[in-house]
Amino acid sequence: MMQKNISVIISTYNSVEWLKKVLWGYNTQTYKEFEMVIADDGSREDTKQMIDAMREEVSYPIIHVWHEDNGFQKSQILNKALLACTTDYVLMSDGDCIPRPDFVEQHIKYREEGYFLSGGYHKLPMELSKSLSKEDIYSGRCFDVDWLKKNGMATSFKNNKVDAMGIKSAILNMVTTTKPSWNGHNSSGWIKDIKAINGFDERMQYGGQDRELGERLVNLGIIPKQIRYSTICLHLDHPRGYATPESINKNRSIRKVTRTEKRKWTDYGIVK
Repeated sequence: MMQKNISVIISTYNSVEWLKKVLWGYNTQTYKEFEMVIADDGSREDTKQMIDAMREEVSYPIIHVWHEDNGFQKSQILNKALLACTTDYVLMSDGDCIPRPDFVEQHIKYREEGYFLSGGYHKLPMELSKSLSKEDIYSGRCFDVDWLKKNGMATSFKNNKVDAMGIKSAILNMVTTTKPSWNGHNSSGWIKDIKAINGFDERMQYGGQDRELGERLVNLGIIPKQIRYSTICLHLDHPRGYATPESINKNRSIRKVTRTEKRKWTDYGIVK
């Protein structure tokens, strides 16, 4: 068996149907030498059962990292998942993001020492998120803009993301006004760099904990590379009951300190 040389961390919490669609998406990847690490923030038994069943279907190994449900503790479970990776490079995404077949391949193509990669996503409406089938994913038609429009996706400039490749994606990456940042739904970097800043700040709950990690990487001297039009995932719609004003405000103040004091290390990360 070939040595896997990239770990894909997918975060999830009690979202079996969405996660299943995501795992199908990774089974269509053109680049196969990856391992999957599922960072499970305390899901019920049905998530574990689905993952066990999917292991029989998919071509990649799955490591399931779980802890007790203690509210929104994504930063904690991501740090545990980082320690479970067996490779030296990590791609992070979410259990509601279906990757285009060249998703992992593009991250491998653009990865470079001294950099992290900042990718994008494309949001689907709720009805379309629900109706996407295994066949839609395995056939690749869910990345066909015309097909998506026929099935309820509105017309917008953002639709360029779905099928942009080659020169078109390179130009869009250059002209976008969005600054590259560490995005929890689609970013990758060297595990040694993430460990050098002590991973995610576990004081942070919902709202920007991924961005804060990226800000510390930048303070360390790691340069973010914009690839939002090269690495595409479809973001399935869902309610966000855990987005409280308290957690968002607390996180804002932590990020402010990180930026103004140019902090690289958090005392609340992997190493306590």
